[in-house]
Amino acid sequence: MPIEVKNLTHCYSEGNALKTVALNDVSFTVEDGEFLGIIGHTGSGKSTLVQHLNGLLKPSSGQILIDGEDLNAEKTDRRALRQRIGLVFQYPEYQLFEETVEKDIAFGPKSMKLPEAEIEERVSWALECVHLDRETVGKKSPFELSGGQMRRVAIAGVLAMKPSVLILDEPSAGLDPMGRDAILTMVEELHARDHITILMVSHSMDDMARLATRLLVMSEGKIAAVGTPREIFSQPELLSSIGLDVPEAARLCARLRQEGYDLPADLYRPEELKEHLLRLFGERKEGAGC
Repeated sequence: MPIEVKNLTHCYSEGNALKTVALNDVSFTVEDGEFLGIIGHTGSGKSTLVQHLNGLLKPSSGQILIDGEDLNAEKTDRRALRQRIGLVFQYPEYQLFEETVEKDIAFGPKSMKLPEAEIEERVSWALECVHLDRETVGKKSPFELSGGQMRRVAIAGVLAMKPSVLILDEPSAGLDPMGRDAILTMVEELHARDHITILMVSHSMDDMARLATRLLVMSEGKIAAVGTPREIFSQPELLSSIGLDVPEAARLCARLRQEGYDLPADLYRPEELKEHLLRLFGERKEGAGC
C-alpha cells in the first residue's frame, strides 16, 4: 500500500497573527515494505507530518494518496483508511485505559466488529509480536507493568488491527537501555518477518542506522534531503547545519581516518566498522610478520 505525499502544506493558527507554517510544500513517496526513517531537529515538522498520514490533521493544501486514494477527498472512507495505517504516538502508554492487558489490545479489533474468535487470535498474535506472554500478563492491569512493558502493550493494541503501514513517533523515548532495545528489536523483527511498511520518527541517528532503509531529513517544515542511510550519513556537514549528528560509528570512523587509518568514509554501522577494522589490523599483523 504505497503512500504518496504531494505538495503538502500545513499552517497552524491560519488566518491570524499567530500563523505558523509547520509544513511547506512537502512531497515524497513511501513504497510497500519500506522502512522510512524521519529525522530532524525539534520543531522541524516531523510529528505534524506523520499525523497527516493517518488523517488526524487535514492539510492547508496538497494531497496524501494512500494506495492511489486521496485521504482527504469527500468520498474517501477515512475510518477504513485509518485502520490500515497504525499510528503510535510518543508515550502511547498514556492512552491505555482498559482494566486488563487483553481488553486493551482487543479494543481496536472490537471496534472493527470482528468475530470474537478472530479478536482472540489477534490479541494473542499481537502480544507475541511485542514479546509478551499472554498467560503471564493478559489478565493483569496494564498499569501493573513496567514502563517498557506498558509501551509494548500500547503498540500491541495498534498491531492487533493489522495495519498495512505502521507509523512510530519516537517509540523508544524515555525508556531505559533495556526497554529501548526491546522496542527496537521488536520493530526490527516486524519489518523483517511481516514485511510491514514502517515509518519511524526518531532523534537517534544510531537507531536509524540500525533500522531504516531510507531516510527523510526535515528542517523548518521542508525536506532537506532524502536518501539511503549511507547517502545521508555521508553528509555530516549538511546534518550539522540543521542541528543533527551522524551515528556514533560514523563519528568513530571519521576520527580513525584523521589518525591515518585506511577506512572508507561512508561507514555508519558498528558491525561494518568492526569488520573493516578487523581486516585492517589483520593485514597490518601479517605485514609486520613478514
